[in-house]
Amino acid sequence: MPDGPPTWSSQGSWQQRLEQIVAMMREMSVQTDPQAMVSAYAERVRALQRNDGMIAVSRRDLKAPAYKITRATAWTVNIDPWKNPGKFPIFTQGILGQLLYADTPQIIQDFQVPPGDPAEDLLANARSIAVIPQYDNGVALNMIVVLKNQPHGFDPERFPEIFWQSNLFGRATASLVLTRKVKEAYDAIDRELRVVADIQRSLLPTQLPTNVGLDIATHYQTSKQAGGDYFDFFHLPDGKLAILIADVSGHGTPAAVLMAILHAIAHVNQAWTQSVDTKTPPLSISPRQWMIYVNKQLCERYTRFSGTFITAVYALYDPQTRLLTYSSAGHNPPRLRLANPACVLSPINAEDNTPPTTLHPQDPGHGLLIPLDQAQGLPLGIVADADYVQTSITLAEGDVLTLYTDGITEAFDPDRHLFGYHRLDQALAPERATAKEHLQALLDAVNAHDLGNIDDDRTLIVARADSTR
Repeated sequence: MPDGPPTWSSQGSWQQRLEQIVAMMREMSVQTDPQAMVSAYAERVRALQRNDGMIAVSRRDLKAPAYKITRATAWTVNIDPWKNPGKFPIFTQGILGQLLYADTPQIIQDFQVPPGDPAEDLLANARSIAVIPQYDNGVALNMIVVLKNQPHGFDPERFPEIFWQSNLFGRATASLVLTRKVKEAYDAIDRELRVVADIQRSLLPTQLPTNVGLDIATHYQTSKQAGGDYFDFFHLPDGKLAILIADVSGHGTPAAVLMAILHAIAHVNQAWTQSVDTKTPPLSISPRQWMIYVNKQLCERYTRFSGTFITAVYALYDPQTRLLTYSSAGHNPPRLRLANPACVLSPINAEDNTPPTTLHPQDPGHGLLIPLDQAQGLPLGIVADADYVQTSITLAEGDVLTLYTDGITEAFDPDRHLFGYHRLDQALAPERATAKEHLQALLDAVNAHDLGNIDDDRTLIVARADSTR
């Protein structure tokens, strides 16, 4: 057996040391808290290498010559330096600061702590020390000092390996700290998004319209906590019902903010009517006028620098005549399921008082489900002076109007196939007694297609014309 103290590589057989190292690596692999991982690692290394102590020193976020002692095996209680960085005193003198700022690994085989040193109590029994800087961005921001109570306690031949092992563990610790910080940041964002989502949902209608000649059902689902879809209903002074569905570009908080802005503009805008004096009964502004006004507000104040936009459909429904007048700003065309395959359409750009014309499909089976795509315009928030068109259609009893956002038609199956318009129409085609049944049938079809994997916000409005006049 060689003379001198035991070295870091001579303790037991290599099989025994391997078993100890395997056990240590297993334990490290399940750690999620850096403080617990460092404590466990220090105990394992101390048992494996038969050291007499360890001191951790840091100068992170400090200017020379300042440093902190953040950990020591002599302490009965170790404070988490990542959670409580202000709990440690800052030193500007002493051997540990000199070694840390030297930025160089070294072994001192005949060590004696200088009298009056700030770390005199921790280093009092040490007679040899191994100084292991841990580099971050090329600089030793942290340092581990391993202690032996006898002189010449370290094997210089083994020291390079111990040095790189310690630095690899330091990087692993830094990664775990970063992981925790990222998780804490995501948790904070998640809490904020939940608040945003709660606020956003409070902007949606809490009650569906009644006594308006329509049986209405709705569905609202965001892909994240907050989203950019929006729908609303407005009871107007002349007895008409306004129906709005919109989709803000993008996702998450930015889309939710613009959605809230649209909500504010829309609700203020409903006070604007075409009445010219107090004796004239107020008339609702037309969908075309509504689009022009909202688009101008968005372009002038909210979207000119952000590059965001909004697609929307705004429609007026008159329960007395069942006339539906609508305009679209680049939105997915609503679907109308006809109880009777003959429908009544107004010419594009027609004024509200233009007599409607009748469209008779040549094939009685064709046209049972038609897209309302006759009044398309640019999305809102792109061109301030954009013009919009509107058109009208008279509903019959049993007709079913479906408005939706692109989260429905652009739902992907596992093979990245879109749900698309064909499946949309297939789901809406069968006769059903209520709006809720139509809505649920469409949701069931979408969920069966994408297996519940939601990539985008989804909003649905289904309105079935009833017999009420």
